[in-house]
Amino acid sequence: MRKSLTCIFLLSLVLLSACSSSTAVPPQKSAGAYFQEGEESFEKGKYRDAIASWEKVRDSYFSPELNTLAELKIAEAHFLNEDYIESAVAYEAFLTNHPNSPRIPDVLYQLGVSYMYQILSDDQDQTATTYSLKAFQTLKERFPRDRRMQEVQLYIDRCLNQLAASELNIGVFYLRTNYFAASIYRIEGLLKKYPNFYQLDKAYYYLGMAYLLSGERDKAGVAFNTLFNDYAGSEYIADAQEFIEDNY
Repeated sequence: MRKSLTCIFLLSLVLLSACSSSTAVPPQKSAGAYFQEGEESFEKGKYRDAIASWEKVRDSYFSPELNTLAELKIAEAHFLNEDYIESAVAYEAFLTNHPNSPRIPDVLYQLGVSYMYQILSDDQDQTATTYSLKAFQTLKERFPRDRRMQEVQLYIDRCLNQLAASELNIGVFYLRTNYFAASIYRIEGLLKKYPNFYQLDKAYYYLGMAYLLSGERDKAGVAFNTLFNDYAGSEYIADAQEFIEDNY
């Protein structure tokens, strides 16, 4: 009986040992291995898998150099995956964490483009436009000799026009709801702030309307004359002339 119990006990130990060896936890990969794994996923266009690998590198704090590279790779993968909100967050974090990095010009450029892809139509919220403009203007001010400066200026002009168009929309809304003083304030403001707005003729047309409807004929005349004299081919001239005939 004692021999039987001993055999059963030994058999149990053998089984436990076998189970233990079959469920052994594999050794954790090194930061370098995770980084290479991310590179392989990235090359295959598997951006989410690449991000997951590089986040393990970043969170391992293996070395400042590898961490920095992993942060940049994460942001780039988000961008290429068209996750522009996430890429903007990642690039913003990089600027905060590495303000003196030699990669700052590239990061500012990519940040500006990330926000550019988030810009809404000019009758909606323009927060992304403001952030995009800030990134490109910072790049222009800090690194005026950057190789992409011509393209950067185009982006800056686009953002400024978008913001001006948004202001004009607000001014027109106030005009149509009979808040003439508010309309004048908005449109006069955009003329001062955005002198290169591509729709200045439209702005002067609505400004003239607002002044005339508010009873300020002299100022309305100045606005309409600016439209007639400076923008002779404008599509708004005929409407302006008709409006003057009906309301002057």
